[in-house]
Amino acid sequence: MGSVRVAYFDCASGISGDMTVAALIDLGVELEVIQKGIDSLRLPGVKLHLTEVHRAGFRAKHFRVEHPEQHAHRHLGDILRLLDRSDALSDMQRQIASKIFHNVAEAEAKVHGSTIDEVHFHEVGAIDSIVDIVAASIGLELLDVDEILCSSVPTGRGTVRIAHGECAVPTPGTLELLQGVPLVDVPIDAELTTPTGAAILRTIVDRFVPGWPSMTVDAIGCGAGTRDFKTRANILRIAIGERESDPQGDEVVLLETNLDNASPEILGYTKRRLLDAGALDVYSTAIQMKKDRPGVILSAICRPEDVEDVEAVIFAETPTLGIRRQNLRRSLRQRTSYTVDTRWGPVKGKLGWREGEAAIFSPEYDACAEIAEAYDIPLREVYLTAQAEFLLTAGDEVPTEEAESDETGEHPHDHDCGHDHDHDHGHDRDHDHGHHHHDHDHGHHHDHDH
Repeated sequence: MGSVRVAYFDCASGISGDMTVAALIDLGVELEVIQKGIDSLRLPGVKLHLTEVHRAGFRAKHFRVEHPEQHAHRHLGDILRLLDRSDALSDMQRQIASKIFHNVAEAEAKVHGSTIDEVHFHEVGAIDSIVDIVAASIGLELLDVDEILCSSVPTGRGTVRIAHGECAVPTPGTLELLQGVPLVDVPIDAELTTPTGAAILRTIVDRFVPGWPSMTVDAIGCGAGTRDFKTRANILRIAIGERESDPQGDEVVLLETNLDNASPEILGYTKRRLLDAGALDVYSTAIQMKKDRPGVILSAICRPEDVEDVEAVIFAETPTLGIRRQNLRRSLRQRTSYTVDTRWGPVKGKLGWREGEAAIFSPEYDACAEIAEAYDIPLREVYLTAQAEFLLTAGDEVPTEEAESDETGEHPHDHDCGHDHDHDHGHDRDHDHGHHHHDHDHGHHHDHDH
């Protein structure tokens, strides 16, 4: 087993852009490096302030952006041009920031019935929010982690005033960004997760986990929100550490729903669409439901970052009223493509193995069926012959080459990090994420009310 460097976002009191930047600086990201990146945007009159504060008795860093009063609302293109003209941002930092702003634009366009090019950026287009997102992107790249995990996220309660008037918490744009993110109720009458915070999470998080992950913590950064709540420390914690990687296992989600009013044709079509949407496996089980009605359980197994897409297919294609969700851990054989030679020609398949165990060879159906039809022989004979050839020629060999993902994408290492963190992580999990606590020009204390 090797080790994986992990960052865990503990959003016990929500998240905002300035809280994120403060926590990253508290972890060791140098304010001077962030200042250089912000200066390269050439925004007039912008000054960064960092102080140490206490929230409910606990120490944390507080990050604040000072800037002249502004009145203009920006479009996505305006902000992307700001990023493009920077000569200090790295390609990865620019990519992370661009993705965060794209996610905001998509959410705002959806809730306002517009397009990403036409939508006006209000709160997230303010100078302090732009600075928060760019500063967070700089710090996130400098963390140099392999995986970003996050707790459940509280939104807060009550109402806030934004450019469009009085809005319930979470605001429409924030809630759109939080689709697929596990939310938790915290009884505080304030906006705990801001649009910037939600956008940052949607962009950079690989997986949301129900509690602290298995890891050895090396460093902790604490970023404070502006408000000091009496009952809870208004602090975002980011922990950095190591966890053991397991090449023989991974995390998956099981989605299930009971159906007694879907035809076999609908179920068959839905299964195909689920596989196209990223499901690793789909199956149905006959059951007896209430009132003695026969029915089926439709089950789909997928990666955590694909849950939203897979659930959307189930809701669209079946009359279900609800879907159950379970987080599971799989034990796997590592695998790679492999070909054996038979008297009829080569047969492709998959080679699977686990540490300390003999490898197995599984011939591909299409390859065997093609030979069976061409030579007018039973399909079973081709299968058995291919497996026998493997045992005779390579059955005792343990593969040393790096495992590949197969055509179903089931291999546990088939993860796109790169850390442009496209997790809409999505981590998007579209990892396919942002937070800010500042007084906006519209009188919306979007982040400073945090």
